Amino acid sequence: MAESGTLPTGFGELEVLAVGTVLLVEALSGLSLNILTILSFCKTPELRTPSHLLVLSLALADSGISLNALVAATSSLLRRWPYGSEGCQAHGFQGFATALASICSSAAIAWGRYHHYCTRNRLDWNTAVSLVFFVWLSSAFWAALPLLGWGRYDYEPLGTCCTLDYSKGDRNFTSFLFTMAFFNFFLPLFITVVSYQLMEQKLGKTSRPPVPALIAKTVPTVNAMNYALGSEMVHRGIWQCLSPQRRERSREQ
Repeated sequence: MAESGTLPTGFGELEVLAVGTVLLVEALSGLSLNILTILSFCKTPELRTPSHLLVLSLALADSGISLNALVAATSSLLRRWPYGSEGCQAHGFQGFATALASICSSAAIAWGRYHHYCTRNRLDWNTAVSLVFFVWLSSAFWAALPLLGWGRYDYEPLGTCCTLDYSKGDRNFTSFLFTMAFFNFFLPLFITVVSYQLMEQKLGKTSRPPVPALIAKTVPTVNAMNYALGSEMVHRGIWQCLSPQRRERSREQ
């Protein structure tokens, strides 16, 4: 941990500055794109559909990841963690909860698209709201377990942000890691892959799911580009948010 203002052990001034700068760029880009998606959902009536509610859930989760990265960027540029051990636990919980919510929301979107394109039943509001509620409740539950003693949050090697303590190889952490990974990584991955494969078989065209810490922090930007800006309807909604004249004409119509 780097709390005194000195550089973390094993890292130079340039390395810490580079990490902080990259985190800052990733945080601001992800936050900007996902906030645009959220605003477009709130201000564009055409986007207020059950399927887009799942995209909104993903945008909220990715905004949380970007905020987490922003805190890490600030700490890296300060070359120390200024929020104490309780702040570390809160930062770890918030980052892990939103990361899990992002993964599960992506799986929910994949299933929602399969349901929309490959069955005769449209996704209804009750199902969409239930999915979103389950995603966030499940994510909060799993993220809270390290606070209760199953798993543990601690400082990353740089000492300027907090995440799961992967350095512990004891039975407690191993059992948590494998159980959590099954329900929050492998199961959502299975749902995502199967949903897109069934869509590919049904529609006769290829449809694939989207693609250490710095790479993970790029997920909000990638998701925003893939699910939000890649959707023509969401794209129009964002453009309306950025163009007051277009918004007024839409209301008049």
